[in-house]
Amino acid sequence: MGLFSALLVGLCALGARADILSGMPDAAPPGYEEWMSPLVLPAKTVTGDGPWASAVARARQFVANLTLEEKVNLTTGAGTDNRCVGNTGSIPRLNFTSFCLEDSPLGVRFTDFASAFPAGINVAMTWDKQMMYDRGYAMGQEHYGKGVNMALGPMTNMGRVQAGGRNWEGFGGDPYLSGWATYQTVSGMQAAGVIATVKHYIGNEQEHYRGGGGAYQVYSSNIDDRTMHEIYAWPFAEAVRAGVGSVMCSYNKINQTQACQNSKTLNGILKEELDFQGFIMSDWTAIIDGPDSVLAGTDMNMPGFMAYGQPEEHDPATAMYGYWGYNLIQMVYNGTVPESRVDDMATRIMAAYYKMGQDKNYPAVNFDQTTEDTYVNGVLVNEHVNVMGTHGQTIREIGAASTIVLKNTGVLPIDVTKYKHYGIFGSDAGPNPDGPNGCSDRGCDQGTLAMGWGSGSANFPYLIDPLAAITSFVYSKEPDTVLEGILNDYNYAAINQVASQADICLVFANADSGEGYITVDNNAGDRNNLTLWHGGEAIVNASTAYCNNTIVVLHTSGAVTLEEWVDNENVTAVLYSALPGQESGNSLVDVLFGAVTPSGKLPYTIAKQRSDYPADVVYTSDQTTPQITYEEALKIDYRWFDSLGIEPRYPFGFGLSYTTFEYSELSIWEVGLYDQYPYSNASSLVAPGGPTDLFYTAFGVSFHVTNTGSRDGAEVSQLYLGFPESAGEPPKVLRGFEKTFIKSQNTATVVLGLLKHDISIWDVISQSWVVPSGTFTVMIGSSSRDIRLNGTFVV
Repeated sequence: MGLFSALLVGLCALGARADILSGMPDAAPPGYEEWMSPLVLPAKTVTGDGPWASAVARARQFVANLTLEEKVNLTTGAGTDNRCVGNTGSIPRLNFTSFCLEDSPLGVRFTDFASAFPAGINVAMTWDKQMMYDRGYAMGQEHYGKGVNMALGPMTNMGRVQAGGRNWEGFGGDPYLSGWATYQTVSGMQAAGVIATVKHYIGNEQEHYRGGGGAYQVYSSNIDDRTMHEIYAWPFAEAVRAGVGSVMCSYNKINQTQACQNSKTLNGILKEELDFQGFIMSDWTAIIDGPDSVLAGTDMNMPGFMAYGQPEEHDPATAMYGYWGYNLIQMVYNGTVPESRVDDMATRIMAAYYKMGQDKNYPAVNFDQTTEDTYVNGVLVNEHVNVMGTHGQTIREIGAASTIVLKNTGVLPIDVTKYKHYGIFGSDAGPNPDGPNGCSDRGCDQGTLAMGWGSGSANFPYLIDPLAAITSFVYSKEPDTVLEGILNDYNYAAINQVASQADICLVFANADSGEGYITVDNNAGDRNNLTLWHGGEAIVNASTAYCNNTIVVLHTSGAVTLEEWVDNENVTAVLYSALPGQESGNSLVDVLFGAVTPSGKLPYTIAKQRSDYPADVVYTSDQTTPQITYEEALKIDYRWFDSLGIEPRYPFGFGLSYTTFEYSELSIWEVGLYDQYPYSNASSLVAPGGPTDLFYTAFGVSFHVTNTGSRDGAEVSQLYLGFPESAGEPPKVLRGFEKTFIKSQNTATVVLGLLKHDISIWDVISQSWVVPSGTFTVMIGSSSRDIRLNGTFVV
């Protein structure tokens, strides 16, 4: 046993809570000692607070009847050679089958007859709380229908660096927007009966040096306490408040300590401050030490084996191998881990099981993640159960609602009766020649881009490409039209020829990214640059040189630089569709031709140049532990641009419509609940998500929005809050939004509430949320740079 393990055992034996500098195996490199993560011990036992009371009580009763070996079996993965990407051990004595864990955040991975939903970034682009829930519920239904107990999503890491490979799985560059998307997604998924797994906890914002699979160089995300609470933990806290059953700890280190054995973030923040009632599972092979991970708060080890040193012989049915399994039993026998800790681990897992009602006729697993064959060696492994239902329509609606119009000189919506010769250019307009699932885990960039690559992907049941959808629509309305598509990205002569004859041209371009275990065109997960792939800029220029009515459509996994061509007068419109899933082309047609009035808004800033962003990917490092210090602190995304006075190309929250909106009559009033729940350092009752008084409304805000245009449409009203100068916050932070559908020439009243949490800052001295004294400014607008109304209140 190492010094660190011995120290943990001693502290647990005392039953004490320790806040001392960690003696972790890898000491901080010189100059980074201040970032050492403190110890917080012992792990808090699940309490059964609030709506978890019944589930926890039933879980305790179940666990009380288990042997130590059976309890350990619930906590330890049984390897990867099973029907799901993760399976726990079973309890044969009780005829209790193993839990099935399956990716991904946008569909049921490695199976057929399941939907490919829009990426997380797309649902954030809708700024529509109901759509966030509906997408989550539909995905939950599909995981449930396939027999999945624990769906490995949503992903809610922040979009700190624009080139981050997995940004598209998450919800953008603001914690408040991400928090709402996380809350609604978790609520929807779990309403369908599946246990949601919010990930990757925490500070997991790039792929280079992320770790996993026994990687030698694993970065440390160095995040100060206030920034951790106000930015990076915020969406995870919202997941806990929504009742999430599981949280996945990540591969990286946080303040020099590996995430799955970081007692400060697991025990201190998640289980104590946020009163998390579910269980913490490891990312796949993220456990690097047995006792340290258990005592620090991790409750389930996935997939069970060691990244290196896996025993040659093991029994998948009992999961008795790896860092846990048999070794965890020995830890209990030799006193390294108290059995009460194992009891709590198993109780937390079973509490989530009961909370989601999985004890009541839950479907058995009916697919096999290793094959789509029906039989293997005469054994039925895939029943090919169709779980798609009517979700295609939901996907199409989200795809349209997430489409953002960045530029429009009047050409949109397209009048199909006006144009007789269309030129459509770029491989992104058409199908993948190898089929939509032709590349493993979508690890290529061929044809139209509708999802990124990696474990966050899923199989397409079909993929409607833009060329097919536009052709079908145009010919259904105007059959005598000429429509020519050139899908060779580099045949500029052919593009020039068609462009010179066409009266309207559409250029399709993309930029892809994904998880770091796959490299595409020398991009190892994270993008190498923020330019378009396949020479997209050259395609735009080839079209605009001859066609004075060129519409550009972008499918990208994150922001790209547009300066080379966006101001070209022959670029008459720009649409950003991101990664819209299987109905991609149909969703686009709905917006292009006006069946849907666009209402999507940017969930991050598009800068004029890459160097304008506050942080970037660390691509190379000669350090054993690459150090990624979050020096921008609270100034993530638009907060940085506002703080430094940098002019973006398109600001956070921006998006054009086919109609116009005016704002008026701002009203702010004090709700008065703070009289009953005083703003003080003393926390009231703690419930899942944090102290309950944080979630009472402190102030109400209302205003009118009038649709002054000729078309019905939806507007996303955004509330930004300016804190008193003494608070040390950025100039403005998002603290409210609402999407409202308003008929032409009608007015809607929008009412938003500011919670105590919304007007609080994290005080590192008292280790609590406090409301600063002074004058707050309420800013209401259509984007972070388009503020229409201003008001104040004083605390």
